[in-house]
Amino acid sequence: MAMIKICGINRAAALDAAIAARADYVGFVFFPRSPRAVSPAEAAVLAERAAGRIRLVGLFVDAGDALIAETVAAARLDVLQLHGGESPDRCGVLRARFGLPVWKALPVASAGDVAGAEAYKAAADLVLFDARTPPGTLPGGMGLVFDWDLLAGWKGAAWGLAGGLNAGNVADAVGRTGAPLVDTSSGVESTPGVKDVDKIAAFCKAARHV
Repeated sequence: MAMIKICGINRAAALDAAIAARADYVGFVFFPRSPRAVSPAEAAVLAERAAGRIRLVGLFVDAGDALIAETVAAARLDVLQLHGGESPDRCGVLRARFGLPVWKALPVASAGDVAGAEAYKAAADLVLFDARTPPGTLPGGMGLVFDWDLLAGWKGAAWGLAGGLNAGNVADAVGRTGAPLVDTSSGVESTPGVKDVDKIAAFCKAARHV
């Protein structure tokens, strides 16, 4: 059974829904261009509400150490998710500095993109395969799906699947790829940045009944 992450949580109702649906992780987005972005102070309030009932992931896009340090302290993060162009070296530096697991999201549109994940095996605790978005747009959270068959040759020990997942396709995605973790954001929203509590519940139910 795949673990579940609900990303882009920015309201208490969505956090409560993810906890009630027994998701394993929620993600806070610290990228100002995203409609799901939260500040460290806003994340701190949500983290207090979570009160150890779910693990907290902070999503950063090519962020500096100062922002990450402020956010880790404010929101008591459990995981750092790097969603920009961070190198394996950068992943290793951040893991060593903050003492937290590092997840590296990698955009996928071809078999070569999947093969490129080999470089992160030692530097990241988990590789998250996401759909490649068009140049100049957001690096994720756009509801795009990539060809899951591209993952057939991946032998990484720890990885997850993102990109356009929703209650209607997550069971198929897990069945076809064997993904040990699934990550959704726009797939459980009514409008960009606004989570739908019923969609969160339906997604978690579908992911747990593969």
